Amino acid sequence: MLIGGGGREHAIGWTLSQSRDLERLISVPGNPGLATLGAVVPGVDTTNPEAMTAVALANAVDLVVVGPETPLAAGVIDAMTAAGVPAFGPDRNGARLESSKVFAKEVMRRTGVPTAAAAAFTSVAEAERHLDTTAPPYVVKADGLAAGKGVLVTTDLAAAKGWVRFCLGGGFGAAGATVVIEEHLVGVEVSVFAICDGAGAVALEPVRDYKRLGDGGVGPNTGGMGCFSPVGDISPDLVATTMETVVEPVLATLAADGMAYRGFLYVGLMLTPDGPKVLEFNCRLGDPEAQVVLPRLETDLLELLAAATIGRLPTAPLRWRRDAAVDVVLAAPGYPENPELGAVIEGVAAVADRNNVLVFHAGTRSNGGQLVTAGGRVLNVVGLGRDVAEARATAYAAAAEIEFPGKQYRTDIAEV
Repeated sequence: MLIGGGGREHAIGWTLSQSRDLERLISVPGNPGLATLGAVVPGVDTTNPEAMTAVALANAVDLVVVGPETPLAAGVIDAMTAAGVPAFGPDRNGARLESSKVFAKEVMRRTGVPTAAAAAFTSVAEAERHLDTTAPPYVVKADGLAAGKGVLVTTDLAAAKGWVRFCLGGGFGAAGATVVIEEHLVGVEVSVFAICDGAGAVALEPVRDYKRLGDGGVGPNTGGMGCFSPVGDISPDLVATTMETVVEPVLATLAADGMAYRGFLYVGLMLTPDGPKVLEFNCRLGDPEAQVVLPRLETDLLELLAAATIGRLPTAPLRWRRDAAVDVVLAAPGYPENPELGAVIEGVAAVADRNNVLVFHAGTRSNGGQLVTAGGRVLNVVGLGRDVAEARATAYAAAAEIEFPGKQYRTDIAEV
């Protein structure tokens, strides 16, 4: 049973469906893309641990995989474990690595992980006084989960103070009750992922994603407008170094606190002139990063997740396809502030039939037999190729053939 209904979950479901050991896949709530892979169970609150556990028990599932962060933060894994249902993902305590930036910073401090200097505030006045003593650019983050939209990076002091007031004034609900003001790091970003089994971990291939809405990295932050893998401009030992200096020590710190972290761990890195520094942790695969890293994975994902769930993750390196992958996100007009929904989408079936193209549904629904937009990020169009340039050309050619009113996307994903 796969919990979630976005592009990441469609990519996870598609990858699981490649396993020869998969008998059936159930997605809750799923989406039109996941519905082509197995049954979907709409209309259930995925952040309700008891409801999720009831669905799992009713369907006698052998393994639950949680895609998004909100069910993890709500304690769905805790409830599954208590009911004896094997489930992949961190428990509520482990998920605090993402659900609380203050908690994550404290874990990094105790572990000795290099990261940006930061201070946390619950008072507008104190946060503004801190900003007055800080040189721009300013980095202000809501402490909790804000769907990738809780961060402001700006050189405008007034805007930074306005963001503090927005967060602490309830703009993100309880997620913004504390703000974190961080040192601004300069460099190039890259995402590193690991599958963890409570004691050890294996690394996935790194990905570079694009968070800003517009070409050239302008406009508001989004959940992600595209990404690519492999990343050719990084040190060949970056992943191994990240595992040795970040992932494994953090797992040890959590274990010493009585938390056996089982699940995906996302490490967002900034490659600064002083070396790699951790920007953030996520307790799940990135979205849209999953959409390019999973199609490149040759090792059976189902076997990996099942083994990690019982603490028996294999130590052998994973196998990877030689193909590169580039993901171009097609977004609704008005995204991210106020996306317009309900528009008819055309051209998906024809594009998805191509051997070198994958289309993962992120924000779609079926309406009277027609596919329509149902979220800000609508589709992930993934091109595959012998190298990033070929994959990029394939992705953009396919993206141009999918139509809906007001479609917007970046034109510089994976641009050299």
